Amino acid sequence: MLQIGDLIWGLLFIGCAAAIQVQITPTQGEISVGESKFFLCEVLGDVKDIDWYAPSGEKILPNRPDIFVSRGDETMSTLTIYHANVDSAGIYKCVAKNGDKEAQATVQVKIFQKITFESAPTPQEFNEGDDADIVCNVVSSPPPTIIWKHKGSRIQVAKDVRFKIMDNGHLQIRGIKKTDEGMYNCEARVMARGEIDFRMIRVVVNVLPTIRARQSEVNATADIGISALLACDADGFPEPTVTWAHNNIVLETGDKYSLNEDGSELVIKDVKKVDEGDYTCIAKNKAGEKAEEVSLNVFVQPKITYLNNQTASEFDDQVTLTCEASGDPTPTISWSFDNRVLTEGEQSLDRNIVVRSHARVSSLTLKNVLFTYAGQYLCTASNSIGQDDQHMYLEVRYAPKILGRVTVYTWEGNPANISCEVEAHPGASVVWFRDGFQLPSANTTNMKIYNTPTISYLEVTPDSQNDFGSYNCTATNVMGSESKEFLLIQADVPSSPEIKLVEPFSSTAVVKFEEPDSMGGVPIIKYRVEWRLPGQDWIGSEHNAKDDMTTITIVGLKPETTYEVKMSAINGKGEGESSPARTFKTEPVREPSAPKLEVKMQDRGNTLKVNWIKQDDGGSPIKHYLVRYKAKHVSDWKPEIRIPHNSEYVTLSGLDWNTEYEVHVVAENQQGKSEPGIISFRTAVDPTTIPDAMDGGSGLGTGAIVGILIVVFFLLLVGVDVTCYFLNKCGLLMCIAVNFCGKAGPGAKSKDIEEGKAAFTKDESKEPIVEVRTEEEHTPNQEGGGPTEPNETTPLTEPDGKTVKDDNTKGETEVKNATAEVKTVPNEAPQTNGNESKA
Repeated sequence: MLQIGDLIWGLLFIGCAAAIQVQITPTQGEISVGESKFFLCEVLGDVKDIDWYAPSGEKILPNRPDIFVSRGDETMSTLTIYHANVDSAGIYKCVAKNGDKEAQATVQVKIFQKITFESAPTPQEFNEGDDADIVCNVVSSPPPTIIWKHKGSRIQVAKDVRFKIMDNGHLQIRGIKKTDEGMYNCEARVMARGEIDFRMIRVVVNVLPTIRARQSEVNATADIGISALLACDADGFPEPTVTWAHNNIVLETGDKYSLNEDGSELVIKDVKKVDEGDYTCIAKNKAGEKAEEVSLNVFVQPKITYLNNQTASEFDDQVTLTCEASGDPTPTISWSFDNRVLTEGEQSLDRNIVVRSHARVSSLTLKNVLFTYAGQYLCTASNSIGQDDQHMYLEVRYAPKILGRVTVYTWEGNPANISCEVEAHPGASVVWFRDGFQLPSANTTNMKIYNTPTISYLEVTPDSQNDFGSYNCTATNVMGSESKEFLLIQADVPSSPEIKLVEPFSSTAVVKFEEPDSMGGVPIIKYRVEWRLPGQDWIGSEHNAKDDMTTITIVGLKPETTYEVKMSAINGKGEGESSPARTFKTEPVREPSAPKLEVKMQDRGNTLKVNWIKQDDGGSPIKHYLVRYKAKHVSDWKPEIRIPHNSEYVTLSGLDWNTEYEVHVVAENQQGKSEPGIISFRTAVDPTTIPDAMDGGSGLGTGAIVGILIVVFFLLLVGVDVTCYFLNKCGLLMCIAVNFCGKAGPGAKSKDIEEGKAAFTKDESKEPIVEVRTEEEHTPNQEGGGPTEPNETTPLTEPDGKTVKDDNTKGETEVKNATAEVKTVPNEAPQTNGNESKA
């Protein structure tokens, strides 16, 4: 097929065979700046020259660097424009000549600028709060339309006044926020060409640091080797760097300071007073810097810097003690003497003791000095940080002062010490005189002198009435001397006590009395109580005197019987007169008084010994004691236990751990039962309970302990079995030897011995077994002995040791002269019932 171009040239040739035809291909051209393009000039007809002319009309010469013309053959020439620019635009003309024949054609070349982003840097950073100008410089011809997008959506400047597209295409954000940060799309469009291009720009919003001190003021104590921690927390974007400064000097890690990794914590080592002041915490990033002040207050513990001992003489006008102290805050200074605190101002009604303080100095002034001012004084300097104490000694020189009792009582043949106690400084020498003669004299053998640093004793053993009278003690030192007269007086027996009341019972009586009006000069040693049936001989007992003693109990009386009672007091001189006899009548036979109880914990915390003290037996011998007990949280009592009359305690074993129990003990005589003596107690916590291991501690677990115990027990059994085999021909090894090795076994034992005799019966009851054991012991007044000297806590004695039988338990004999021990064993049947006990 013929090409369209060939067809056109053929028609032209036919129509104008003699004419020259010129055609430029392409007929028009658009070139983007920087691009290259060529144009082909084709000539129809015979031509000699084909030339190209620039838009300026100048002929384009060959070999130009920007525009190149080349002729391919006789009918064709090519115009090439390299790297076009705006100056390359215009109408280019191709002229063909052949002699006088000429033909030409033109082509209009248009140069346009493609969308070009001259400047659209990324990222672009701004400070929060600034008016941000996001740069996006775009050129094109014609000028492009700029569209900004954020988060996939076109920015509508009409809806948010903070956003504005500038004339130069930049995007302005007024008061940019951290939330405005992100990727922005700068899009350029040329509608005429349908050209579009864009650039993604990352916008970074830097935030000015914020800074906050953890403590605006930090307190520290100097000179005790401690460190102070100053800390501030900074925030911002990008992450700020933190530094510290003091007195305009940046601090770095070293011997004095240390900083943590991010610089937020400053440690000041071994704080001194010179470290006090303001420290600046500086946080800095691209957005700027912020600073915060932290004050370090350095306090100093009080320290007493001056305090000296002083010396004065009695009756001096005054002496002043001075105490100086340093510290920050300024310490307050106080004085102490003889457990009395002395502070600012006058400290005595006579104005003889005055304390004055100024700044760091305190003075204690003692006016009209007395010997009692001597001693150790304490100066105390204190502030809110601590305190310092130091002692000083005030020495007061004074003449001797004699102390001691002026009167001393004794009797002929009884040595007595007359004490001359001397206070003096310096120490004094002491001399004794009688009737102007120094003692002891050459002709005295019944006087001796004993000296200690502060007391001189004159021991006098009176031989006759002449040795009683006045004795002189004289003490002397460099400050002076003092004498004092002492009287040695003949002692007398005490006057009689006054019986105030006799409180009778069936077999006892309590005598209440007042001590004698006159002691005779020496202490009472004993009291004698005597009683009798009217018209019969007096029976008496002596009782050692005690402080505040006002009652004595007499025992072994008969019920419903009239008695007379009198008392006398005994001192070292002898026995005084008896008081007037007083008559009383004992009560009829009745039930006993309630026993007094006390509890003693045994080695095992769930075993307790309950003791009782027998009170008045009501005029009839105690037959037995009835004991019952229970845990307080339950209602049922354990089986009643009967204890022999001469027993004084019961032992309760196998009790529940950590449980409160109540015990009742009743004494019973022929007339009936006493009120119960009641006592409560709590058993110990189970010692086998293994507490949780303490944090960080170490130890064996429960399983390990149990395993060790099993191994030890097994080894012990093996050892016992081997011993039994060789010594007694019995045991597991012996059994194996007899049954498997054919050896003969030992002689058979009786069936009763093999099976054993049960000490007590058992049943299905879960109550404890009660085991009664007796120990032979002597009980006073049970075998005809005389009455003992009773007191408020001494057990009262029985009138005889006869066996008493209960009507309800005929044929049953009480264990006499024995102490009962009762033990309870869990999960065993009780061996007692409500009325009896078996042994």
